[in-house]
Amino acid sequence: MSRFMRFFNREHQAARSAQRNTCEARAEVATYIEAMLEDGDARAVPVALRTVVDAVGGMTALADKTGLSRETLYRTLSERGNPRLDTLAVILGAFELRLTVQPAQKSRARRIEPRPALA
Repeated sequence: MSRFMRFFNREHQAARSAQRNTCEARAEVATYIEAMLEDGDARAVPVALRTVVDAVGGMTALADKTGLSRETLYRTLSERGNPRLDTLAVILGAFELRLTVQPAQKSRARRIEPRPALA
């Protein structure tokens, strides 16, 4: 086998390993965020995302990927943060994730009472 082929094979193996690791990391992030959502406390989601951001590269890297300022990200992903849907979608997109909607399980679904009509 030529030196080039050995080098190519080694680089190819490393790239495939990195790709597998990236897929595994995305799956772990998705599982973690889903677990936070199942808890039912929407305020936990920004904090969970902040934990992931800190573990994966920090706010500066996320700001570069999303085009959002670091200040916006710190504010959005704080305990008092209340991210808008479009902001949440951009942040999740940086992790190559997206929002999905599923039917609620009956045992967890809350009955939404209609609001009384205004007079």
